Amino acid sequence: MTQKEALDVLKTGANVFLTGEPGAGKTYVINEYVRYLRTRKIEPAITASTGIAATHIGGYTIHSWSGIGIKRELTEYDLDKISQSEWIARRVKKAGVLIIDEISMLRAETLDMVDAVCREVRRSEAPFGGLQVVLVGDFFQLPPVEKSGEAGFQSPPNGANNENKVLFQNGSGRFAYASRAWRQAKPLVCYLNEQHRQDDGDFLEILSAIRRREVGNKHTNLLNSRFTNPDTAPQEITKLFSHNADVDRVNLEKLETIQGNEVTFTMENEGAPTLVAGLKRGCLSPEELRLKKGAVVMCTKNNPKERFVNGTIGTVINFDDGLNFPVIKTREGREILIEPMDWSIEEGGRIKARISQVPLRLAWAITVHKSQGMSMGAAVVDLSQIFEYGQGYVALSRVLRLGGLYLLGLNDRALQVHPEIFEQDDCFRTISAETKKSFGAISSDELKKMHRNFVVALGGKWKEDKPQVHPHTKNFGVGEKNTSDKHPTNKGVLEKIRQKHKNAYARWTEAEDRALVEVFQEGKSIKELSHLHGRKPGGIHARLVKLGLIDEE
Repeated sequence: MTQKEALDVLKTGANVFLTGEPGAGKTYVINEYVRYLRTRKIEPAITASTGIAATHIGGYTIHSWSGIGIKRELTEYDLDKISQSEWIARRVKKAGVLIIDEISMLRAETLDMVDAVCREVRRSEAPFGGLQVVLVGDFFQLPPVEKSGEAGFQSPPNGANNENKVLFQNGSGRFAYASRAWRQAKPLVCYLNEQHRQDDGDFLEILSAIRRREVGNKHTNLLNSRFTNPDTAPQEITKLFSHNADVDRVNLEKLETIQGNEVTFTMENEGAPTLVAGLKRGCLSPEELRLKKGAVVMCTKNNPKERFVNGTIGTVINFDDGLNFPVIKTREGREILIEPMDWSIEEGGRIKARISQVPLRLAWAITVHKSQGMSMGAAVVDLSQIFEYGQGYVALSRVLRLGGLYLLGLNDRALQVHPEIFEQDDCFRTISAETKKSFGAISSDELKKMHRNFVVALGGKWKEDKPQVHPHTKNFGVGEKNTSDKHPTNKGVLEKIRQKHKNAYARWTEAEDRALVEVFQEGKSIKELSHLHGRKPGGIHARLVKLGLIDEE
């Protein structure tokens, strides 16, 4: 299924499971759908199964949003208490669309708990209380964490006379699709089959073979050709390990080998302790960041104004004389002053919780878990201690092409996928094909009518959508000039303008365009975007029009 076809399905209000291989464009489709809803005055609830994933999408964890927190079981008392919470009741009632990202890492009983909360708060027996639920992810990637000794799922017997009856608890159905909530919601499957991340045919074939459990000699020979040893591996490229202990060891060892003064940055925070704790868990920057000149670091947040994104790699070359903040040099040779930035949870225009830290982390090494969702030009990968299905696949699929992969080790588990997922994937593909066929038979006029009816049903403001410029197309943002204003021919005039708008009339890069799209979809105003990007408001407006994000007025 193409991205456009998936968007057409989403816009009807149907419950959807959006899936596909890494690089197929799941995040792009969701961002486009969020943009579509917001331009029609509909605010979706954007959540994810983990704090890291929630940080990437600028939303809540589903546990925080629903009020279930870290509960491993849900009693009638719990459900009543959650539904009485003013903040939780308000956000659940206000939502019309619930998006849950990284669904592969959400346990079945957790999805059942969320369903129960939505039904209770919204006073509706419809699945998820009548919300459109959009489940996003790839079950070939990291699964839910298993804890030893967990009990199987136990539905209470009918008529059980228990004063505080357990409604849901840890289940034998590990994956979300095994939940009662999934079965009752009956999501249509949109299985994306385009590929926009890797551009290497051989590497794509390896990844596809892993998903099909058809890894053969050709694939292992290609991987063997990428083997290296720690001494000859590129030292400035990030290493991926399966265990935190290895990551911490490498980063600290590397930091200690650097001569010179160490500068420490301590995270600041404010707001509700539980929300602050969630933000800290999801933030890739540590609470205490230790740096020295020469340290290899990774940016952990997008900053359009300074032209870096989450995943930008660089080296600390100095500390600012004034505020002592680090200056890094990227691999492209740009020097950037990295100042503290905020991670926050906002609701109804108010900041509920906030943390502030220099958006960096030591990047000689990171864990595979923390790399999920990243795209890396190159990585040194150690798969010798892989202990979980999907872990090796996630690590390999972070890299854009085979030439950027440097393997330190590979064990038997690294190229394996969960046998249950392999079988379930065939089912998902079949349902997706049926969905594509069914919607392909609907006329464009009828489909538009369905889109309009859903917007109106949610109390939104209907408007036609203009054709979108796809961010993965060849000419997206690269080398294009800002045509919002006539470029001033007087050099002095341009310098004066750039005293206020640092990047005025500069060419838009692909990274800047992507950052603009992401921040715009967070609901920032043109004035705020102008400040973030260092460009004139007219230039921001023109770029948004060119990207199809707003109408030309």
